[in-house]
Amino acid sequence: MRIISGIFKGKQIRPPGNFKVRPTTDFAKEGLFNILANHYDFEELDVLDLFSGTGSITYEFASRGARSVVAVELAQAHFKFIQDTCAALELEQVTPIRTDVFRYLKKPYQSFDVIFADPPYDHPGLVQLPDLVISTEILADGGIFILEHPGSHDFSAHHGFSQHRKYGGVNFTMFTKNSA
Repeated sequence: MRIISGIFKGKQIRPPGNFKVRPTTDFAKEGLFNILANHYDFEELDVLDLFSGTGSITYEFASRGARSVVAVELAQAHFKFIQDTCAALELEQVTPIRTDVFRYLKKPYQSFDVIFADPPYDHPGLVQLPDLVISTEILADGGIFILEHPGSHDFSAHHGFSQHRKYGGVNFTMFTKNSA
């Protein structure tokens, strides 16, 4: 996998071969970040990356200058890989946290402008994530929640639904939280 843009554009990140993850494809990442670049100044964003896996999305936001990125990952080996990669790239704005995503969402410590989640496609809590994120203060008013999911899920009827994008086999559904 590689970092698509920013100060580390083209940098190859090589996680160990024994990782059981499904990193977001470069094609899908490029499409998603093109959309985000048209709406956000990355340097003003506080970002939360849930189910961080290899950290691919975390590095992309950090490379583009996000103010802060919190990467939440439960698996020890993946968490350590993210820590080590951030240290090697000197990504001081990244805070890796090793915990369960659902536990983290129950006690939000801050709010975020962009929240990205890429849970395992067979995760039993996948369909609950939009409600968990939108119903708390973890997503800032006007913020966007991006859920990567299998094509078998349709979130278009959700009250926070904004748009759906498909890049090859990767589906992103975006939800917004509007000011009350």
